[in-house]
Amino acid sequence: MKLLLDTHLLLWAAAGTGLPDRAAELIADPDNRLIFSPASIWEIAIKSGLGRPDFVVDPAVFRRELLDNDYEELPITSAHAAAIGTLPDLHRDPFDRMLIAQAAVEGVTLLSADRAVLQYPGPILSAF
Repeated sequence: MKLLLDTHLLLWAAAGTGLPDRAAELIADPDNRLIFSPASIWEIAIKSGLGRPDFVVDPAVFRRELLDNDYEELPITSAHAAAIGTLPDLHRDPFDRMLIAQAAVEGVTLLSADRAVLQYPGPILSAF
């Protein structure tokens, strides 16, 4: 299965703490391809710059670590941006909405620990 991880799952997996058991199993499964979005790196850059304690990582170093650990980067395209307009207005977080749109357009599964994200239709899987 191709799994697009949400930002918090990426951070928790890298830190080795806070990862729900189901997410840890899916991430460890060698049959799953792990994917990240530039939207997550963008979110980390912004929230780290704001001093958020849950985003204390260097976004450039973090990206490199993901690539070095065989995560695939899913570039953001105009098709992804356009798909955001088709999403129901359940959640206003622009980073999460991009991840949802990317999963829908690309036919990959978004793995999320965010209860608001889990309300959306489409290929979204709970990390719990």
